[in-house]
Amino acid sequence: MTVIKSEFFLALNQVATERGISSDEVLDSIKAAVLAAYRKDYGKGDEINIGEVLAAAAEEQNDGLEVKLNPDTGEMHIFEEKKDITPPGFGRIAAQTARQVILQQIREAEKKTIVRHYTGQVGSIIKGRVIRFEGRNVLFDIGKAEGVLPVEEQIRSEDYRLNDTYVVYIQEIKEDNFGNSRIVISRAHPNLVQQLFSKEVPEIASNTVKVFKVERDPGERTKIAVHSDQPGVDPVGACVGQKGVRVKSVTDELGGNEKIDIIQYNEDDSMFIREALSPATVEAIEIDKEKKRAKVFVSEDQAPLAIGKSGVNVNLASKLTGYEIDIVQIQAEKPKEEPKAEPEEAPAEEEKGEGEGDTVTPSQPQDPVQADDKPAVDEPEENEK
Repeated sequence: MTVIKSEFFLALNQVATERGISSDEVLDSIKAAVLAAYRKDYGKGDEINIGEVLAAAAEEQNDGLEVKLNPDTGEMHIFEEKKDITPPGFGRIAAQTARQVILQQIREAEKKTIVRHYTGQVGSIIKGRVIRFEGRNVLFDIGKAEGVLPVEEQIRSEDYRLNDTYVVYIQEIKEDNFGNSRIVISRAHPNLVQQLFSKEVPEIASNTVKVFKVERDPGERTKIAVHSDQPGVDPVGACVGQKGVRVKSVTDELGGNEKIDIIQYNEDDSMFIREALSPATVEAIEIDKEKKRAKVFVSEDQAPLAIGKSGVNVNLASKLTGYEIDIVQIQAEKPKEEPKAEPEEAPAEEEKGEGEGDTVTPSQPQDPVQADDKPAVDEPEENEK
């Protein structure tokens, strides 16, 4: 047997499918609008407004009015205390009067359905596309709805342009000043990094490797502490991946400029602080557990690494460990200077032979010449006569 479906039935299901709501919600909207139209036209109301429509279901029990609507044919009747009081031709009049109210009701039902859908996705990540701007806020198309990216949830170094796609974190759903529900998304939330690692690292997804804590300075640096209760599992190596492929995928999703430090969590506070300050090398640590303060000693060449650009490294390490960290530089010891030896007297210059290149031979010592002595003079031979 072939069932012939009426135009009303087909239209009802089409609207419900397009809007993503149930056909019962569409029928309830029509009933509420018909009641509002009846009250307006027959002296039980002045104007149709959304507040009256939303309260129509509650007023049914107070004034005894009830609408019965056939979902197959669209035929409707109004009953008062089980008596049919439908005016002649009211169906056509009600349809014209309540058209806008029905549409508004359908839109309200659609919004509620979308809110219910995304309420279950709060705390997860989703891919979105930039569609427009509202002041400094960026609006994304995230599928069935729009998500708003406030300026405080943006990465400062990112330049958002129309039709660019980003992975965003669904942070919350809240109402604006006009009572409309808005889906707030984020690019700066620390959980965005954690969710990206859960997607890239199967060990985190299976809970073999656990994320202890994530601290982040969006666009600059992120520190993530991980650990594993299973022996033989390297939590840091699992997050880094072979040749760093896993951590690189996460970095690329964050824009490519943000540095990520993966740290192994340690119950020993001293060891944990030492790891949290990487890539700096720590010489010694003094901890005050009561005041939650730590004094960290580093060499002069390691101090810039420990502090980081604008103090970002030490600040993130402090948030990650829960300690207030003070960096102390160790002065390098200067080598002791050896006493200089007194210069020896230079030997007397020896006589040189005549001309360059002549070999110098030491002169033979001679007896000193007395002052009174005269040099021997050969006597001249007698002249020959």
